[in-house]
Amino acid sequence: MATVGARYQSSCGGASAGGILLQWHVTQRCNLRCAHCYQEDYSGDELAFPGLLDVVEQFKALLETRGHARGHVTVTGGEPFVRPDFLDLLEVLARNRERFSFAILTNGSFVDRTMARRLRELGPAFVQVSIEGAAATHDRIRGRGDFDRVVAALKNLVRERIRTLISFTAHKGNVADFPAVARLGRRLGVARVWADRLIPFGAGERLAHHLMTSDETRAFFEVMLRERARAERSWFGRTEIAMHRALQFLVGGGAPYECTAGDRLLTVMPNGDLYPCRRMPIRVGNLRESPLADLYEQSGLLASLRKPSRVSEGCDECAWAGVCRGGLRCLSYALTGDPFQADPGCWKADRPAERQ
Repeated sequence: MATVGARYQSSCGGASAGGILLQWHVTQRCNLRCAHCYQEDYSGDELAFPGLLDVVEQFKALLETRGHARGHVTVTGGEPFVRPDFLDLLEVLARNRERFSFAILTNGSFVDRTMARRLRELGPAFVQVSIEGAAATHDRIRGRGDFDRVVAALKNLVRERIRTLISFTAHKGNVADFPAVARLGRRLGVARVWADRLIPFGAGERLAHHLMTSDETRAFFEVMLRERARAERSWFGRTEIAMHRALQFLVGGGAPYECTAGDRLLTVMPNGDLYPCRRMPIRVGNLRESPLADLYEQSGLLASLRKPSRVSEGCDECAWAGVCRGGLRCLSYALTGDPFQADPGCWKADRPAERQ
């Protein structure tokens, strides 16, 4: 399971070249109201349990159609544990482990010691919980007292030897806290701490003024690189400070990031709507109306997103254009309405204003 968890490591674009990652939002309901949430509301139509089972079968059919031996499903919400049938769904996913692995993104509120033991029995590839900074910063973003609840959940998961990840959403209001989060991850013994940048839509649109400039983005990646070096020098060496997200390879080295939304990454929403990515909320269709495999094959948007030669505007002259293809396309979409504009955080991009 650890190997699969390493491959399918993130909520967006983390699928390996050999499979398809389905990020599945099973509910919009949530017990928190985080300041940077992508959701606009916390209620709405969601599939009943038979509908969830149909999504599982449709995903298996897509894997068969595409000739992929295995895939991966990351289940989240909202907060997925608010669904009374969530553990029943996890049991179904666990029974299909020969076709795909599965993981859970949660805010941690419901992961007490009993739940952690149950999750260990089910065998997820990983469980990911968000930390937004040191205690005061985190609680300002996610609610008073939440930091202590999340730390308790992380301890419960690590105690049960479940591969545990910490995610961090970076913006001007919390980037100074990333070293504290990295240290916390090392102290708790989680498998990985990783970060991506704020996407300003949904409730998070109110934080648009906290978006980092390209220079600030680069400086943040330098901070990540220093924390990665500290983790690698650690006596324990159990926690990876990962730099696998958009543009991070320009500072941290390693394989170049390429957005796989619409290609090896697909998102199903609580009502069955299909998006390329949760952070690129463009409706492709609905699984209650059209099979997932048909939507994948017939959507012009998905075909454009997965076209290898489609490089974002402003990236044509970059040496990395053929492998990066534009960086964080969801951020481009959020700010310009066009996913094929250069990543607004990229310091190498040639932007129209800069050419004047």
